Amino acid sequence: MSEPIKHECGIALVRLLKPLEFYQGKYGTTLYGLQKLHLLMQKQHNRGQDGAGMACVKFDLPPGKKYINRIRSNSATPIKTIFNKVYDELEIIRQQHPKRLDDVEWLKNNVTFTGELFLGHLRYGTYGGNDVKNLHPLKRANNWKTRNLLLAGNFNMTNNDELLEHLIGLGQYPQETSDTITVLEKIGHFLDEENERLYRELKNRGISKKEATDEIIKKLDLLPILRESAKRWDGGYVISGLLGHGDAFVMRDPAGIRPAFYYADDEIVVAASERPVIQTALNVPIEKIRELEPAHALIIRKSGELINEAFMKPLPKRACSFERIYFSRGTDKDIYLERKKLGNLLGNSVLEAIDYDLKNTVFSYIPNTASVAFQGLVEQLNDFTAGQIKGKILSEQGKLSKERLDVIFSDRPRVETIAVKDAKLRTFIAADSQRDDLVAHVYDVTYGIVRNNIDTLVVLDDSIVRGTTLRQSIIRILDRLHPKKMLIVSSAPQIRYPDCYGIDMARLGDFVAFRAAIALLKEHHLENIINEVYAKAKAQENRPKEQIINPVKDIYKPFTPQQISDKIAQLVTSQEVKAEVAVIYQSIENLHQAIPHHKGDWYFTGDYPTPGGNKVVNQAFINYVEGRNERAY
Repeated sequence: MSEPIKHECGIALVRLLKPLEFYQGKYGTTLYGLQKLHLLMQKQHNRGQDGAGMACVKFDLPPGKKYINRIRSNSATPIKTIFNKVYDELEIIRQQHPKRLDDVEWLKNNVTFTGELFLGHLRYGTYGGNDVKNLHPLKRANNWKTRNLLLAGNFNMTNNDELLEHLIGLGQYPQETSDTITVLEKIGHFLDEENERLYRELKNRGISKKEATDEIIKKLDLLPILRESAKRWDGGYVISGLLGHGDAFVMRDPAGIRPAFYYADDEIVVAASERPVIQTALNVPIEKIRELEPAHALIIRKSGELINEAFMKPLPKRACSFERIYFSRGTDKDIYLERKKLGNLLGNSVLEAIDYDLKNTVFSYIPNTASVAFQGLVEQLNDFTAGQIKGKILSEQGKLSKERLDVIFSDRPRVETIAVKDAKLRTFIAADSQRDDLVAHVYDVTYGIVRNNIDTLVVLDDSIVRGTTLRQSIIRILDRLHPKKMLIVSSAPQIRYPDCYGIDMARLGDFVAFRAAIALLKEHHLENIINEVYAKAKAQENRPKEQIINPVKDIYKPFTPQQISDKIAQLVTSQEVKAEVAVIYQSIENLHQAIPHHKGDWYFTGDYPTPGGNKVVNQAFINYVEGRNERAY
């Protein structure tokens, strides 16, 4: 994606199932769990550059010893910052008392992150800012071990106002209104209630207060606590938590919108937002890693027992397709193949658009994340070329000379590296004119490859969201190469609707496809449709989310996808550009063909997987018409 979009956070959970002495003996370090957490987080750094945090719970320390440690950072290199603080502490010990690094008991009692249970988080700040206080894991502290709660997640709730009201109805008085705090306090409330219930039960049996904690640890059942907590949640989420006594959990939303994977053997349990990072961190084959199913919670009890059960009824699975197109790392086998397929399926549309003229066309891509889809596109072009070559050879049998064969085989796709991003360039200047000038130089181009006013230049992007980078930077830069025509190709369909499940795409007016549809309505004197959609949205404003439908689909109905693409081409082309510019988007049908198991396509189709999505898109349209430049949730 050539335009920066903030998106999903990343989680990493590590639970060691053996005593620390085991890892000291087998792997030569008591820091085995910490090192695995570091690797899991580093390999997911694509999921959050705004901040990072981690927490550790130590088992069975005596009273008075700190058994919960947490560290967070919003520095420019947050992962490096938090782990350096831990490693610096160990380096001082190595220099002053090297033998203590082999003393497992001393390390556990005196060094912060030598424990059995770890939780890491990488933040993309789509809401609430990036102050350290907003970074996960969040902590709900208590002197009772079993009431301490650490929480980290990759989520967005669409109905936070409703959840806040319910908390108030339970007698709480929240100090903050973010969905993160709401979720923390909701789970914390039912955790407190279950602790109270168990304590009363034990007290009635004559169990002393001191003995009660150990009994509560044995009896505490997280599943009903999570079930009660999640009853009113509407959103996409993967939420992980640690309890002070050693229980841990990871839970996934009923529609499976956000991703979660885990691995378990007799030494370790690991959970993360992406599958290949677990493969890398533990060097395990792909078939050993399991996906956490929608509406399921993976619970790791302090005893080491592993429970994987549904905490509520699953919805039809609508796993996020944008994860596959762009956000997740392409080193996952399935994602890699899906991205290639997306590019492959664009081949026929591209060939049609260039009138099958490979001789006078140069193919390239922007940015690097589009490289796999580009491979798929080139494969399709090569297949077409191979068919053409075979046809010519067969039709000219008996007449072929070496020179003629050279001509036939020269007709191949011209694949080139045309644009390279200058990673060192920073657009920090405040004045708009100066900043625009810098933005226009973000990419360096390869001169002399495109023939002036002869060649068509085809450039593949993995998605076109706002169109601002295309207009202000990419198309202007490519026009310096003097192509006769530019064809901008998106491996994703047109993004028409806001996301409300964790991706920072909240305002309709930001989307170039929406602006194109509005422009077309005005050109065709169909402004009445805008007014009708607004009236429908306003009429539903105070309805329960379950009764709301999405009328914004009507904005696009009068036009074909190609009409909207043609208007987008006009919107992203500034007056000084001399080349003809056209835009091709992936079709919804091809999206589903390429990514058949991840059917979450609401940003393209407006078909939201939860009722709260319809509420958000209605509010987004109301905000647009009323000129309010604010989030819809």
